[in-house]
Amino acid sequence: MTYRKQLISITAFLIVLMSGSQITYGAKTKTDLSKESIIPRPVSIIATGDYFTLKATTAIFIQGESEELKQVGLYFSERLKPSTGFGLEVKTTTKEPGSGSIYLAVSGTDPKLGNEGYVLTITKKMVKLTANNPAGLFRGIQTIRQLLPANIEKASKQTGPWKIATGTITDYPVYSYRGTMLDVSRHFFGVNDVKRVIDLIAAYKMNVLHLHLSDDQGWRIEIKSWPNLATHGGSTQVGGGNGGYYTQEQYSDIVKYAKDRYIMIVPEIDMPGHTNAALASYAVLNCSDKATELYTGTNVGFSTLCTTKDSTYKFIDDVVRELAAITPGPFIHIGGDESHSTKREDYIPFINKVQDIVLAHGKQILGWDDIAISTLKPNVVAQNWANVKNANLAVSQGAKILMSPAKKAYLDMQYDKSTKLGLHWAAYIELDSAYIWDPATYIPGVGKENVLGIEAALWTETITKMDDIEYMVFPRLPGYAEIGWTPSALRSWDEYKIRLGKQGDRFKAMDINYYPSTRVPWEVKK
Repeated sequence: MTYRKQLISITAFLIVLMSGSQITYGAKTKTDLSKESIIPRPVSIIATGDYFTLKATTAIFIQGESEELKQVGLYFSERLKPSTGFGLEVKTTTKEPGSGSIYLAVSGTDPKLGNEGYVLTITKKMVKLTANNPAGLFRGIQTIRQLLPANIEKASKQTGPWKIATGTITDYPVYSYRGTMLDVSRHFFGVNDVKRVIDLIAAYKMNVLHLHLSDDQGWRIEIKSWPNLATHGGSTQVGGGNGGYYTQEQYSDIVKYAKDRYIMIVPEIDMPGHTNAALASYAVLNCSDKATELYTGTNVGFSTLCTTKDSTYKFIDDVVRELAAITPGPFIHIGGDESHSTKREDYIPFINKVQDIVLAHGKQILGWDDIAISTLKPNVVAQNWANVKNANLAVSQGAKILMSPAKKAYLDMQYDKSTKLGLHWAAYIELDSAYIWDPATYIPGVGKENVLGIEAALWTETITKMDDIEYMVFPRLPGYAEIGWTPSALRSWDEYKIRLGKQGDRFKAMDINYYPSTRVPWEVKK
């Protein structure tokens, strides 16, 4: 090469280098934590442009000797093991660990974080997660999962690398109650299916699973003092065929599984209507003293307990007593909706008596907003599903409102006319409609101070298997999770749909059978 050609070559190289071209010769990869598709959207994200790499040598350190913190650390390690192949050791420490570590610590010093907030600080050397309570650490772990590549969710070993963008996330929820309801009465779902639902909602920081345990078509919880409720009343379901029920031991297993994921179970025994399974199980619950036939249809409003018999209240007292003993959470849901066969003059004193029974067993009352026509006790929560007047009536009596408007938050509503599953009596609920509403302004006269939280309800008249549950729940559920967690000022459909679209690969990795709405720009690798 001549001197002239050599000089031209060197000059060209310098021009390319100065122009910031692809020829970087060892320059590190830049990241932007603020561009990650985290759902629910965090309150604050500050990016620093580097990355932490999860390796086989990474260890999870927990602060102190807390058994609860250790369980949180083990949960995290077990979540990461199938896809990474890493057996990340969980260790205790009294001081901040060294480079290459994940550190989980409870500080309890930041009041704005509340019970479930967290601060996640990611540097090239360490991932540090702090919170006031272990629940906050658990919520923060869900964020870390979403910062890792989608393949982290797969059940088989993947190649990696497992990089996490650096920066600081400060995060905490708007509402303390963020839930999903699963109707196991119309169609019965076994323990493993319920656990699958718990894991899916936990991934998006939801903290309540409401189980609709009784209805006309099936009674789903063992009551030892009234055994025929489960064995006879639980023997069928919509469309006929075998139903099922949870033994008290199975129910306790579900409660523990949920508790380990910082999810509260709210059990519902619907009354005085939606009670045909109970009426078919015991003649004494009927005013005629004759048991009804088991029912496998989908009509509503035709059944009622006999509200004038002492035996009815003995039955309710026994059911609530046994259920309260195996439910550590504060709520017993008493239903109260669509009791069209109960006269108003019978319904009101009935609900008043049932409230006293629940309180006598040390539990707080939750009921559908229909109960607002009675005299509500202190600390009652009324779940709004359709009636604006009832919601305002409940608020006027000092009750909190749990927002579950059927037109927005009923997961059994079809996405559109082509949806094969579900119903549409309230509305067709596409993803944008499900997301674009605010619990604090949805009902005139009901403000944020009156709202306990949000719950998305899945009724199962047309839902028969886990794939059906997933299809109707996803991808609407992450939007409901964000409504409950993220301040309304930070929520925008146009921005959210981009983040949701980037969750497509994650849904696929989690083996979720989801509805691929055309209103979302999905990013899914083949």
